Amino acid sequence: MTAWIIWGTALLAYGLFRLWYDNWSGPLKPAEIDAFLAQMAGRFEGTGNSQQVMRAFLEADDGREFVMLNLVKAQMEQVEDPKTGQMVQGFDLLKRYSQRFMPALFRNGGHPGMVGRKVGGYIDAWNTEADPDWTVFGLMRYRSRRDMIKLVRDPAFMEGHPDKLLGTLATFSFPTQRVVSFYVSPRVTVALILALAAALAHLAVLTVNG
Repeated sequence: MTAWIIWGTALLAYGLFRLWYDNWSGPLKPAEIDAFLAQMAGRFEGTGNSQQVMRAFLEADDGREFVMLNLVKAQMEQVEDPKTGQMVQGFDLLKRYSQRFMPALFRNGGHPGMVGRKVGGYIDAWNTEADPDWTVFGLMRYRSRRDMIKLVRDPAFMEGHPDKLLGTLATFSFPTQRVVSFYVSPRVTVALILALAAALAHLAVLTVNG
């Protein structure tokens, strides 16, 4: 009986994880896309980004997860903190923005895939702009395109956006989907961790009762 409880609990925990981690709502509906773009119209105009590019991405929604590639050139000079009025390094504001962004990303089923710092200039490049001295890169996993627009609407994300603007000199991002990867999916990692925990608990019970 104890074994059933242990393994049943592990299975239940994994089921709850998959309920959070996977998209169960299907692709975006046209009405959702129209409402989002109407709400964000002013922001597109303010940043110079293309509403048409965003619409094409959202309309092509297949309901699957995707990974956003972000390249960022941080502001390393002093800027005025919009909250305190004090002069701080812009990079500190970018980090403060990340502290708001990450919980909002997690609430919407996303997480960082990899974040790193740049350690050299372009090694192989042609027919592209000169290296603007990128500072960091990030691979952010989104559960779905719907979750991306939910995150953009999240009050915590919107409140932190001024910090991102002040802490960033240049950036570009584009969505990707995995074709080949040698990194294990969290779906597999969590399953293995829960199975190991259940196996150890089962072994402990057998040892005590033996």
